[in-house]
Amino acid sequence: MLTYQYYKVNEKIMQEKQENQSKKYLSVAELAKILGVSRITVFNRIKKGQIPAEKIGRIYAIPMEYVNKLATDDLSEEKKEEIKKAVEKAVKEYGKTLELLGKE
Repeated sequence: MLTYQYYKVNEKIMQEKQENQSKKYLSVAELAKILGVSRITVFNRIKKGQIPAEKIGRIYAIPMEYVNKLATDDLSEEKKEEIKKAVEKAVKEYGKTLELLGKE
């Protein structure tokens, strides 16, 4: 499930990249739309230093270089293992419930 979301986000990034080739920066709202998260989440990640951004006046501008990096980065082996463990844990804890939901 998480890898599916990763590829959907990657697909959105590539599409946005093609549409905005001349742009050097994205707004917080544009990046939030691409990532499928809220603007607040993007702001929080900027404040934590997880997303590079330049403050221009009262707004943040996210460099397209960062978006391009997101689109071309593959999951590291460490991240893949982390996802695998999370999925296994969820299946172990909620397997019966997931099975019942799958039958509906």
